[in-house]
Amino acid sequence: MAARDTSTAAPSEREGEGAAPEVRARAAGTRGRRAPGRTARGADGSGGAGEERRRERRSRWYRRDVRWSPYAFVAPFFVFFLAFGLFPLLYTGWASLHRVELTAPGDMEWVGLRNFSRLLSDEFFWNALKNTLTIGVLSTVPQLLIALGIAHLLNYRLRGSMFFRVAVLTPYATSVAAATLVFVLLFGRDYGMINWALGMAGIDPVDWQNGAWTSQLAVSTIVIWRWTGYNALIYLAAMQSVPDDLYESAALDGASRWQQFLHVTVPSLRPTILFTVVVSTIGATQLFGEPLLYNGAGGANGGANHQFQTLGLYLYEQGWVNLHLGRASAIAWTMFLILLVIGAVNWLISRRLRRSQDR
Repeated sequence: MAARDTSTAAPSEREGEGAAPEVRARAAGTRGRRAPGRTARGADGSGGAGEERRRERRSRWYRRDVRWSPYAFVAPFFVFFLAFGLFPLLYTGWASLHRVELTAPGDMEWVGLRNFSRLLSDEFFWNALKNTLTIGVLSTVPQLLIALGIAHLLNYRLRGSMFFRVAVLTPYATSVAAATLVFVLLFGRDYGMINWALGMAGIDPVDWQNGAWTSQLAVSTIVIWRWTGYNALIYLAAMQSVPDDLYESAALDGASRWQQFLHVTVPSLRPTILFTVVVSTIGATQLFGEPLLYNGAGGANGGANHQFQTLGLYLYEQGWVNLHLGRASAIAWTMFLILLVIGAVNWLISRRLRRSQDR
């Protein structure tokens, strides 16, 4: 049997020996070709080292992205602030120390603080400052009181409350030019609706534009109409954060709605009221569009007798009408210093309020 097995297997072995060169060639060719998507790895593991380097590179880029991306996101703000905020501020500060005309802004003559000292003896500057203060008081006080009352009404559950909230904000979204032109028609001397209503009540027509107090009252009315709804929504947001427990406790003690408003709502809104007072004061200091458009074709003089010329109008008149860029820059920096004083007063008052609340 052993002999037969040997003889039986012998032909196969002999055939295999004859086919061995071709089989070995095909096997060598198969080993020489790489499979698709496979990476050749050397005996020293060079492929693994490359993958490790790529992974480390991706990790390094990720760390850089996490570290520097926030700065890239806020960079546009600082670029625009430097271009349109800080540079004009520094340039006007430098121009305020020189005699320079708008027609030749490159020709500067050093005068030091002379532009500022001239303001102290300039009657038109003090008139503009007085008008700014008067219009600011006439517009800010009624505006905030009306806004507080509107917010108190909107704080209750009303049908269509969202409609009323949008409605009170509509004047704020209205163009300054459009609103002022409408009020010019309302306060017209001959055909104005307000004089018509006064005539129905037996009162003689009022020359709103040429009177000192009447013109300032008309300009203040425009400001009140535009900004009351904006401040009302700010008060409304603050009122909705007042805890209901305070009102429930006041109601249990027998307090009426009016007493709850005076002794619960108003004290809770003191920081918000202070904020709106400061913002409205800053806005009144920079008042420009309403008095300019109310004067119509009269220009930036604020009326025939400068009766409603504000600091903003006076700055515009000196810089863009009289072409005295140095004086206009001095007025701008004076307004900036006034705003700094207002901010300092706000900080002192808010600090005292926080101390009183902590006690």
